[in-house]
Amino acid sequence: MDDEQFGPVKLVLAEFTGDRPSAPVTDALRELSDAGTIRLIDLVLIAKDESDVVSFTEISDVGNGPIDLTASGLVSDEDVEELGALLSTGASAVLLVVELLWAKKLASRLFEAGGAVIDSIRIPAPVVNMVAQEAARTDQEQEVG
Repeated sequence: MDDEQFGPVKLVLAEFTGDRPSAPVTDALRELSDAGTIRLIDLVLIAKDESDVVSFTEISDVGNGPIDLTASGLVSDEDVEELGALLSTGASAVLLVVELLWAKKLASRLFEAGGAVIDSIRIPAPVVNMVAQEAARTDQEQEVG
């Protein structure tokens, strides 16, 4: 399985009130990429104007310089139109196409051991945090009661 060019890829659409992401966002992308956690495949800036017209620009420079994109141009015009429709009027967003390098390595090792990933479910961070807080509250109540 190591001979596969790409591992699991995730599209992430993140909306901003400004015209582009701030430095901490671009710094995080660089850090994750440099650490080998993700590989940035494509990066697109999407905007939806006051008339609800969607426009986009391929990004090859984030914050403090150029960024290496593995397959810039992978996102199609249709992808941008579909995802851009989700934006609030007057908002902008970045569409990240990221390869999950940690998942590629794990899937490769599972394959070598005769296994295979048959499903993967993403649980949004707010849901995880809410459930964890509720579980902690329940534990505290049981300790007191």
